[in-house]
Amino acid sequence: MYAALKSIHIATVVVTAALFLLRSVWRFAGSPRLQQPWVRVLPHVNDTVLFLSAIGMAWLLGQFPFVDGWLTAKFLALIAYILLGHITLKRAATRPQQLLACAAALLTLCYIVGVALSRDPLSWLRLLSAA
Repeated sequence: MYAALKSIHIATVVVTAALFLLRSVWRFAGSPRLQQPWVRVLPHVNDTVLFLSAIGMAWLLGQFPFVDGWLTAKFLALIAYILLGHITLKRAATRPQQLLACAAALLTLCYIVGVALSRDPLSWLRLLSAA
């Protein structure tokens, strides 16, 4: 069961990143494609599956945010990623604001992946120091 949830989780992370990049490019270009129904719905469906798979894995592992440090770091970084994505796609008024928020969101996503791989809040620093 855990292996299946992990596969679903990884796949939905890839889809989340790809959809965020695509929607960001369209936002930068001022594309009307952002208003297409599938563009407005698919990210929410995917992110729901992503979140449910995360809950399932945490439950199976017996590890939880605000109990285990690495999951706390992942959870808090996820909130930051969501906020930065919202700024990128909806709130940023100028191109520099959009680019800054997008870059920060992508860096946050990279941090989250590093935490997931290392199971350590130090993320990539822990992985690089172990190499």
